[in-house]
Amino acid sequence: MTLFLDICIGLGLAQAAGLRPFLPALIAGGFAAGDLMIDFEGTDFTFLEEGWWLLLMAFLGASALILRNEIARRPPLGAVMHGLGMGIAALLFAAVLADDGYASWPGVPAGIAAAWLSGTAARDVLARAAGRLDDEARAHLPIYAEGVALALAALSVLAPPVSLVSLAFFAWLLAGARRRTGEKYAGLRTLR
Repeated sequence: MTLFLDICIGLGLAQAAGLRPFLPALIAGGFAAGDLMIDFEGTDFTFLEEGWWLLLMAFLGASALILRNEIARRPPLGAVMHGLGMGIAALLFAAVLADDGYASWPGVPAGIAAAWLSGTAARDVLARAAGRLDDEARAHLPIYAEGVALALAALSVLAPPVSLVSLAFFAWLLAGARRRTGEKYAGLRTLR
């Protein structure tokens, strides 16, 4: 049962980091520092609950919120954020497994995959929403993404099976986006 809960916590934290990387890492580190459901002390990932890491995540999270419009306008910055999210997701998932003495290396590919899924699905949803909103409302979309990432990170630690529901939800969103893309070009194929 412990392994199942660890996998659920790791999946949820990884999905949250895929949405927005820094504040979910701050939440996970805060829970670990308080020994609430997770504790990275005594593992190779102890730094994830140390003060300097938590301050760094808080600073980077605040910076990303301040620079949200610049990140949204420049696709390379968005790609860097997505890459950082996958890296932090791998660390968090591996740390959760190591917490209870399990091998941590499976958390790396699993964390990357979960972060890729949530990040890719959310990017599609946010892009479609941005196309329907005015400039002022569009500027707030990253704040909503941060809120969802924070809630998912906290719920994943406090109620781990929530991450299985979110995993299914992100897979459903991604499948719907792929289906819409296929439908968009289906009409063009019939014109030939």
